[in-house]
Amino acid sequence: MSRATLCRYAGLAGSLLLAVAAWLGGARSPWQPTVTPRTIFAGENGVVLPLSWLLGTLLMIGAWWFGRRAVPSARWAYVTAALWAVPLLPFLPLGSYDVYSYACQGWQQSAGLDPYAGGVAGCPWHEAVAPTWLNSPAPYGPVFLVLAAAAAKLGGSLTGTIILLRVIAVLGVLLIAVCLPVLARRAGVPLKRAVWLTLACPLVPIHLVSGAHNDAVMVGFLVAALALASTKRYFWAAGILLGLAIGVKATAVVVVPFVLLLARPRWLRGAVEIVGSAAATIVVISLASGRGLGWITGLTGSSISVQWTSPSTAVGMAIDQFGPDAVPVTRVVGIVVLVVVLALLWWRSITIKTADPITYAGYALAATVLLSPVFHPWYATWALPVLAATLRRDTRWLLVPCAIASALCLPDGYNLALATKAQGALAVTAFLLIFAGKAIYEAKNRAGPDRRRARGDRDPERLPY
Repeated sequence: MSRATLCRYAGLAGSLLLAVAAWLGGARSPWQPTVTPRTIFAGENGVVLPLSWLLGTLLMIGAWWFGRRAVPSARWAYVTAALWAVPLLPFLPLGSYDVYSYACQGWQQSAGLDPYAGGVAGCPWHEAVAPTWLNSPAPYGPVFLVLAAAAAKLGGSLTGTIILLRVIAVLGVLLIAVCLPVLARRAGVPLKRAVWLTLACPLVPIHLVSGAHNDAVMVGFLVAALALASTKRYFWAAGILLGLAIGVKATAVVVVPFVLLLARPRWLRGAVEIVGSAAATIVVISLASGRGLGWITGLTGSSISVQWTSPSTAVGMAIDQFGPDAVPVTRVVGIVVLVVVLALLWWRSITIKTADPITYAGYALAATVLLSPVFHPWYATWALPVLAATLRRDTRWLLVPCAIASALCLPDGYNLALATKAQGALAVTAFLLIFAGKAIYEAKNRAGPDRRRARGDRDPERLPY
């Protein structure tokens, strides 16, 4: 049996085991106390559920990781990714209860209620919503609320609404799949590698397909916008897609400055088309949804979660071990650093002649994920397709965090970071200090002759395979 075949069917076996875990312990209605390390070790969840989740996750991550150098063709990668996703479609959502929040917010929107007013009051399905989000305003834009409202109205019941929300998420993944070839060909990256690293990443079948997260829709619109803008034509259409992406999650706005650079040398005309059509799309849909621009005030609701998986939050949690509450302060510092990093990335993409604006857009998305106050595993998918389709260097620095993130959530959404709050916060803080020290040391020695000779035989554009 070839390595490629072994990886394909090992990943499929992992998907089937995860389907068992979803059937036995996925996010269900009504909400019930989640599967946690304590309940697992106490034997409250039996043996099959935790073993199915553990073995399934390990098999899928391992198959994705070891298969990245064995992919025979892009078509093979597409088919394998589809095989891994299909077994999860008929079962309960994995890794999160968020889709039930989507359903209630969609019901509110379709019933003429305001999802940004706070909580899911009035929703007949509110018992399925996780307690954390029962009284929180919707942190999403009007584009997604309109889609969720359509799902609630057409679905009729909670089950029908969840099915349609999953269909919407799958369509988002399909949009990513369709647009990947454009970005990969432009960057000279093998399409088989881009498809494998993106669509076969366990985050996609677990969180975008099974969990039905709206990140699939946002990323789909973003990748489509970048692909269209890269053709140097139809900038107005790329702007519309950007507006739709921002209307799902406002964080997509960080990509806009880099898309403007694709309009060179006709910057003024391209900027007017891109910014104008994006702004018009947001305004029209905001008004058509009946919510106006008030949805912007609801964006702070997602910062309720406090976990060490966000570096800025981890530093605050580490300081909390020895003094007063520092999380609010370190989160503000993280946002300030993010603004500086985004500005530097944009400046470098202008001043470096060989810089690719699309690659830097991927860096901007990665920086946003890393420096935001909150990190959830599915956030790692924001930058994944863009960087997988444009990076020509070794991509292990991108794959390792995605592999770790894929294993963070237990079947119905309990984040393992919650079980290691102090340890995780101290470990992340120590890593950041070591990384900062190493970066300073290397910066001081970068111009040394020994370092230049050591780098002389490397080809910076070499593909890993």
